[in-house]
Amino acid sequence: MLHQLSTIKFFSFWNLNSKPYSTIMFQKILIANRGEIALRIIRTCKEMGIKTVAIYSTADRESLHVRFADEAVCIGPPASAQSYLNIPKIMAAVEITNADAVHPGYGFLAENAEFAEICTQYGIKFIGPTADQIRKMGDKVTAKETMIKCGVPVVPGSDGLLKDSKQGRKIAKEIGYPVILKATAGGGGKGMRIVWKDDEFENAWNTARTEAKASFSNDGVYLEKYVEEPRHIEFQIVGDQFGKVVHLSERDCSIQRRHQKLVEESPSPFMTPELREKMGDAAILAGKSINYEGVGTVEFLVDKYRNFYFMEMNTRIQVEHPVTEEVIDHDLIKEQIKVAAGIAISGKNYYPNMHAIEVRINAEDPFNDFRPSPGKITSLHTSKGHGVRGGYPCLFGLYSSSILRFNDCQIDL
Repeated sequence: MLHQLSTIKFFSFWNLNSKPYSTIMFQKILIANRGEIALRIIRTCKEMGIKTVAIYSTADRESLHVRFADEAVCIGPPASAQSYLNIPKIMAAVEITNADAVHPGYGFLAENAEFAEICTQYGIKFIGPTADQIRKMGDKVTAKETMIKCGVPVVPGSDGLLKDSKQGRKIAKEIGYPVILKATAGGGGKGMRIVWKDDEFENAWNTARTEAKASFSNDGVYLEKYVEEPRHIEFQIVGDQFGKVVHLSERDCSIQRRHQKLVEESPSPFMTPELREKMGDAAILAGKSINYEGVGTVEFLVDKYRNFYFMEMNTRIQVEHPVTEEVIDHDLIKEQIKVAAGIAISGKNYYPNMHAIEVRINAEDPFNDFRPSPGKITSLHTSKGHGVRGGYPCLFGLYSSSILRFNDCQIDL
């Protein structure tokens, strides 16, 4: 069923009747996203017997997530700010379809505390953590302070945001160069600069703040000791509404370029059983410190001596969640939905009994500093066979989230 949102007022969600939330499974979930993750959620909902609502911009009218959802609502023009990021329009779509829950996927509004709060205020279950939990982990400085209080190891650095470059240089000299400046609202390497010596600090400070302001409308910057020869290892966790938190083991995402992950692997080839226990316990402690509800990822830096330090926490399902699903034979989207419905988790940690690798394939120009070079793929052959999540339907997440990821490309099949 297709709905045209223009037939109702965009702000009509303010008239929603508050519906008390219960532990009864949802009847209908609106997916506040598009593309692969929307299809991934639709697949699990079909398996669980839950009806789905897709939202789409006018540019995505013929997209697969629109075709495979039970209902679909057009929420505006192609620009994300006028469609997928427009909370009033999305809540209006919730109202006209009578959905009782919203799944935000990843990206867009997945870590938007205001959106989670509005859903809760009007009796719509946000499938994810609470607004307060998102706020506590969404700001990196606040998250670091929370981790220090609960005893999770953190990288030495400033206690909070730097007031000016003079304070930053003072701290850098105390802990020793190299150091790294990071945007408090950052991600994807934006607003991040490594400083190797004192006379480079001022330029790095100005550049990091300017980039952070342009990318996140927030020029707040903090400082940490730069860990040389690091590995980037993240732990998947799940917490329920009854205070239980477990981990689902690790993913190693150390192979990166420009702070963007290229390869995800589980289990990590660097991991030992002892280190896995210590890091897993720290990830659980991080989740319990904020009474975390839902699926999340605690990210750590690990040095060559296997000392580990908290980096940040992602309060959502991640793009690379299929890697964990493969090695523990577990559906994380289903786990998200069950937790949101008030179902308790088993209370046991999961450890990998297989091996999985996910590779991100980017359209780039290798002769021009690997700059993005999008174009149309006119011929595509993907690997198939036992143990391989691939093939054309899986590429779009219909039957399974893909292990091969195609970024910046238009697929013409």
